[in-house]
Amino acid sequence: MLLLKFGLTFPGMKRILIVGAGEVGYHLAERLSAEGHQVVIIETNTQKIKRLEKLNILAVKGSGASAKTLEEAGIREADLFIAVTNSDEINLISCLLAREYGVPRKIARVKSEEYLSPESPLNEEKLGLDLIVNPVRALAEEIVRLSRFSQLSDWEEFGGGQILLIGYQVRPKTALAGVKISDLMELRKLYAFLIVAIVRKGKTIIPRGDTILRPQDRVFLILKKKDLKAIEHLLGIKLAPPKKVFVIGGGKVGKLVAEQLEKEVEEVVVVETDLERCELLSESLSRALVLNVDGLEAQELIKEGLDRADLVISVTNSDTVNILSALLAKHYGAQRVIIRVDHPDFIPLLNPLGIDKTLSSRLVTSDQILRFVKSSRIFSVTSFLETMVEVEEIEVPPKRTFEEGVKIRELDLPEDTIVGALYRNGEVLIPSGETVIKSGDLLVIIGLRKGLSKVEKIFEL
Repeated sequence: MLLLKFGLTFPGMKRILIVGAGEVGYHLAERLSAEGHQVVIIETNTQKIKRLEKLNILAVKGSGASAKTLEEAGIREADLFIAVTNSDEINLISCLLAREYGVPRKIARVKSEEYLSPESPLNEEKLGLDLIVNPVRALAEEIVRLSRFSQLSDWEEFGGGQILLIGYQVRPKTALAGVKISDLMELRKLYAFLIVAIVRKGKTIIPRGDTILRPQDRVFLILKKKDLKAIEHLLGIKLAPPKKVFVIGGGKVGKLVAEQLEKEVEEVVVVETDLERCELLSESLSRALVLNVDGLEAQELIKEGLDRADLVISVTNSDTVNILSALLAKHYGAQRVIIRVDHPDFIPLLNPLGIDKTLSSRLVTSDQILRFVKSSRIFSVTSFLETMVEVEEIEVPPKRTFEEGVKIRELDLPEDTIVGALYRNGEVLIPSGETVIKSGDLLVIIGLRKGLSKVEKIFEL
């Protein structure tokens, strides 16, 4: 509390107030406090406050909609206010109070569509909010984005779309299976790419030269977008959009996903147990087939081609149903599965079971907020939930803690980080340790989360 009271700060440090210590609030508090920010969290639930004891933060018991509680938490000194309780009304009222106290930046998690319309009397602009995050929309948009290529588990763009980071699973008897990283130098002369992370049996590895790639490894590569098609045979996959997609669960998330995918995919099948909901889906979807069956009734789904599905997306409100339906789909021959899981402890357990991609609406929400919170020289932040891998796209600032023209190997980067790509004057470079960096360069840096916070300190971001 002394730091807040007497205003002791360090370069780049922010005073951040978070209302709500659920999964989103806890995740934000954990990440932001680890990066050196002064974090205060406001929560009404005693058990949730007790859980915060392991974090180096101040917790205040009370409501974010109470001016008295906000005063106790140090609202007058706050640089950033984040409201992420399960109540839209508490989030909006607390942000309105933060505005009255003059907090420069305010973020709210809002689930109701009513507040998202430009015509709403309480929309983002009229409330004076800098960011509204809707967890349903955020999750649906992420699922649709990851659906574009049926054989890639991950797909991220950097450098204005000219740099790609892709994730895929190494298959037996393909060019990379059993290969040592250092032996890829000849191939890298043909294709500019870099293997920057490996997930093996649930453990994340930042590879070295002597690391050997194994079948079933989930590998992250960074490359120039223009080289993507040429690298297909090296990876042993075909980079094509899915033709047949099943969406298990026709709730809000499933409906948004199906509405978008039926514009892009040849065949979309939506599976929903509730008859009334099926009727609503049939009215709102123009091309998708809507089935009134249980997502675990494998034989019924096989009749509609589950065994030939390029992609199965399971987004019911039940973690158990999502996990089991995905495992059934893989067992019967579906090529790839994406599932929604809201219990964070399940996430690292699922990839070794054959589930290609796991997403959480809560963690997708917190990642959107983290991107907004980062320094103006950090252009994007991407987390891979099943791993400890994170990617930051940063601009090299004017000369500060290092000499102009320093080589990457001279930067004293943590062992668990890699500079995967460099974007300079419209040109993409896949660098080596000898590559010289300059002010204004855009660097794509990949690493474990603890390492990236050290990188930010090197560049004084």
